[in-house]
Amino acid sequence: MPARSRKPALTHLDAQHRPTMVDVGDKQSSRREATAEARVRLPRAVATALKASGHRTRKGPVFDTAVIAAVQAVKRTHELIPFCHPLPIDHCELDIVQQASGLIVIRCTVRTTHRTGVEMEALTGATVAALTVYDMCKALSHDIVIERVRLLAKRGGKRDFGRSV
Repeated sequence: MPARSRKPALTHLDAQHRPTMVDVGDKQSSRREATAEARVRLPRAVATALKASGHRTRKGPVFDTAVIAAVQAVKRTHELIPFCHPLPIDHCELDIVQQASGLIVIRCTVRTTHRTGVEMEALTGATVAALTVYDMCKALSHDIVIERVRLLAKRGGKRDFGRSV
């Protein structure tokens, strides 16, 4: 008889199925890294205006402000997501590119050396950067779409993960 694969289990439930924070106290610290992506789809007129302005609106430099907002969000993820551990963030890098189609691709990479991963921090950073772009461009149009927020890769911990971009 073939061996059964282990059924995935939710980690944030205790024996009585109540929500709980995962105990990472006995885990070994290791280098952890995660990269997440969010996409912002702009209407053509907004994309053209944003590019022509050097990515500035009346509120200021859009991409620079999104980077600052993302780094702040990464450092405060544990205050936003109830069961995330506060982590010492060793590195946070944002890459924001406006493609010719007007699509803005935001990638957030986060690193730490700790007992738990930084996937939620990377996802939070990418999402808050996308929300910041929306906020700074909404005067031009409310027909802006934030889409496809996803984890691209993680390294460290029990298993690595990666998807083709």
